[in-house]
Amino acid sequence: MKHLLLLFAFLPFISFGQTSTDYMSLSGQITEKSSDSLVVRGRNIKKTIRVNADGTFRDTFSITPGIYNLYDGNESTSIFLRNGFDLHLTLDTREFDETIRYAGMGAEHSNFLARKALKEEQLLDFEALGELEDHARLDSAMAAIGNELKAFYASAPEVDTLITREAIQNLEPMLKSYTKYLTASINLKHELPTGSPSPTFTDFENVDGNTTSLSDLKGHYVYVDVWATWCGPCKAEIPHLKEVEQAYHDRNIRFVSMSIDDDRTHDGSWDKAREDWKAMVADKELGGIQLFAPNGWKTDFVTAYKINGIPRFILIDPDGNIVSPDAPRPSSNKLKELLDSLDL
Repeated sequence: MKHLLLLFAFLPFISFGQTSTDYMSLSGQITEKSSDSLVVRGRNIKKTIRVNADGTFRDTFSITPGIYNLYDGNESTSIFLRNGFDLHLTLDTREFDETIRYAGMGAEHSNFLARKALKEEQLLDFEALGELEDHARLDSAMAAIGNELKAFYASAPEVDTLITREAIQNLEPMLKSYTKYLTASINLKHELPTGSPSPTFTDFENVDGNTTSLSDLKGHYVYVDVWATWCGPCKAEIPHLKEVEQAYHDRNIRFVSMSIDDDRTHDGSWDKAREDWKAMVADKELGGIQLFAPNGWKTDFVTAYKINGIPRFILIDPDGNIVSPDAPRPSSNKLKELLDSLDL
């Protein structure tokens, strides 16, 4: 009986070449798949779709019209779904956002969402905007970005108005969020300017059983990674940090990772925070100088650098002066550009 019901479900395609309005179809081909399933996530749905060994998949299901999150086990994207659609997705996970494409009935809506994500990423480039040195230039840049995005949202009249209406509604809050972050970055550069003495740390616990002070590293450039074991973005930087450490291992620079794990994030126990830190250092085979900040977020070095979000990266020169209070991340090409510009 189950097989008969499945057969009848596909009869509209086989017999008449038409799409039922009671459900939709989603199929595709994934190159270098991240997992054996895709997940469609929304406010009232979590639909798991099996991905075959060769990266192909196909499923049919009923859904309320709207924008959903499509997650491949590693990255995610926005997709517009509606009963009656027959969507075919192609994707190479090695360049997730750049390669995702849709074909078939309803494809124009999700293709617009993919272009929208790339456009916003291109314009709202934290690193490029972070190079602005004053508030007037930031305000001017954000106004220009807002106008360009408004024009982009209006450039596809074939796209469902639910998508463009939501994009317009979210634009101002998104720009305000970026402006707040970038304003803090500009303020930080003024409060902790290049060439000024760096805040210091003294006798911080080293994972090797000793203690380390910033003064111990005098004569070397010092790249400090402030992180925590529970921080997803921090852990995402680990492979890149290892690559940078390897590339500059014979140069005049020391790489310091400073954990701010504390009792609040480890069941109220400083001992557990310390144990989890040591366990992750061992498990991830972390190199460099691994330190444990004694008071977590409230550690003097952390508060002096006005750190309220992690990961944060800091670069200090051989004389103990600040090169950058908010240095590029290891995953950014700008870090290597910065390091190559120095006399290491």
